Amino acid sequence: MINEKFIYLGFVLSIIGGLKYLVDTLKGRAKPNRISWLFWSIAPLIAFAAEIQKGVGLQSLMTFVVGFNPLMVFIASFVNKSSYWKLSKLDYVYGVIALAGIILWKITNEGNIAIIFSILADGFASIPTINKSFKNPETESPTIYLFSGINALITLFTIKTWTFAHWGFPTYFLMICTIIFSLIKFRIGKNFSGTVHKNI
Repeated sequence: MINEKFIYLGFVLSIIGGLKYLVDTLKGRAKPNRISWLFWSIAPLIAFAAEIQKGVGLQSLMTFVVGFNPLMVFIASFVNKSSYWKLSKLDYVYGVIALAGIILWKITNEGNIAIIFSILADGFASIPTINKSFKNPETESPTIYLFSGINALITLFTIKTWTFAHWGFPTYFLMICTIIFSLIKFRIGKNFSGTVHKNI
């Protein structure tokens, strides 16, 4: 366990990663999937509210910033019309599933259930970007996922009370950031496709 003040370091890293992605979006270097980024802003902010309701302290700052950054990227995707990834019908399906998770949380109105449904909503909203990162990693920027993942890891190391409200969202978020960062940075999909074509 490390001092809670390290959460501020994680917060700053997430902001830096978010600003890098924001600039890349405005310049058209990154092409965010709007379904993912919209629900990546809504779901964590709901989880943040639920964590506050459940008495989570400074660790909830991580959940807040991972909702705030996507909101800024989502807005930026409308500034440069060439900077967003065109949506498919399947993207909308995942968006509806994510929305359903949010509605179910609202019906139950219980903190831990809110966090569970926020994770589910965020996870389903991640599928279009995971798919895009696998097939077209050049349309993504890895820094935000790296720094956000480090933020989640720092948050986990600062937890003193291991309740689901404390560790649930950071654990999920570390996993999803690791997956997307790896797909982008190591171009796993491109390498996999190249290997398959060579063997055919």
